[in-house]
Amino acid sequence: MKLKQIHKKNEGKFITRYDLAYETIDEKEKIYEMISRNKNIQTLEELQNKHPDAVVLILHNETGDKVLLNKEFRMAVGKWVYNFPAGLIDEGEEPEESARRELKEETGLDLIKIDEILFNSYSAVGFSNEVNVCVVGTANGTFQESSSAFEEIEAGWYTKEEVLSLMKEQEFAARTQAYCYAWAKYAK
Repeated sequence: MKLKQIHKKNEGKFITRYDLAYETIDEKEKIYEMISRNKNIQTLEELQNKHPDAVVLILHNETGDKVLLNKEFRMAVGKWVYNFPAGLIDEGEEPEESARRELKEETGLDLIKIDEILFNSYSAVGFSNEVNVCVVGTANGTFQESSSAFEEIEAGWYTKEEVLSLMKEQEFAARTQAYCYAWAKYAK
C-alpha cells in the first residue's frame, strides 16, 4: 500500500479525524478513515506516531494474587466496562509520572513498584494512531473515588477466579480481557 495524501476532516477538542488517501497493491485508490490525538498530521512520519500519548497500568497487589481493575462507565459505548486504569500523558510528563498520577486520580492507590515499562503499543490500531505504554507493577493503599467529575469509576482488586467469572458475563476493554485471561488461566 502507498499513502498518497492526508486530509484533515474535523478537529475536535481531544481528537482529530483524517482521511488517508492510499493506493492498494492492485493500484486501486482507497480512503481510510482514522482519528488521532495529533491535530496536525501532514506527513507519513507524523502519522507514524512515535511518542506515547497515554499510559495503561497493569498492576497487582503486593502478594501478586490479585489484579487491579476499574469498572468504568464509558460514554463511547454507553455502559460499564472493565478496564485497566489508564490515562493521557500530560505535556512534559514522563510515563512513570503519568502512571502515578493517573493511578492516584482514578483509584486513590499508590504505585509502589514499577517492574517494567513496555515498549509502545496502540490502543485501537484499526482506527487510531494513539500510542500507549503499559506500566507493569505493584500498587497498594486505600481505594477512593475518582478525583475527576468526568469519570465514573469503581476500582477493585480481583482474584483469578473472580476475573474468570467476570469474563463470562461482563464486558471488558480488549487489552484488559486478553491480559486477564492469560493471567487467570496460565500464571503461576
